Amino acid sequence: MKPQDKDALHTFNANGHPFKVTYGNLIELAKKGHFDVIAHGCNCHCVMGAGIAKTIKETWPEAYAADCATKKSDRSKMGTYSSAEVSGLTILNLYTQYNYTRGSKVDVEYESVEACFRLVKENFSGKRIGLPLIGAGLAGGSWGLIKEIIGNTLQGEDVTVVVFKDVPDVEPPTVEDKPQW
Repeated sequence: MKPQDKDALHTFNANGHPFKVTYGNLIELAKKGHFDVIAHGCNCHCVMGAGIAKTIKETWPEAYAADCATKKSDRSKMGTYSSAEVSGLTILNLYTQYNYTRGSKVDVEYESVEACFRLVKENFSGKRIGLPLIGAGLAGGSWGLIKEIIGNTLQGEDVTVVVFKDVPDVEPPTVEDKPQW
């Protein structure tokens, strides 16, 4: 059994297309070699100043450098990605939102999420892919919609969504504590 499988909460089926969901820390799992590729949502302003993007920037400055190598505030980046490879791990900055307003506004653009995942499927098929709750955190998107996009666009791929939990050596929650997917 692979390490990430033992802690899997369950397999989620989006229109019959499964992917794994687990609690943990995507960054730490990636550093331990659980994934070949990790992807996170970015805005188009070359900031990476909050959320998992900030942690990725601090952990792998190469990912931030890849973001900064793109044109700042360029809306045409939407639905594309920049990438960095560090010690065999590919880090994808998916341009899924133009702005970063926070608050009650939804910044994620679902069409861009779908376009990004189509590119991930095209360019990284067969790889172990790790994702956060992409677009459903600071970007304010609906996880209900995003999980369907993941299931539909990345069907047949080895995808694990990691729900952030930064408590080492703690057992996953009981069935009663599982989020409603």
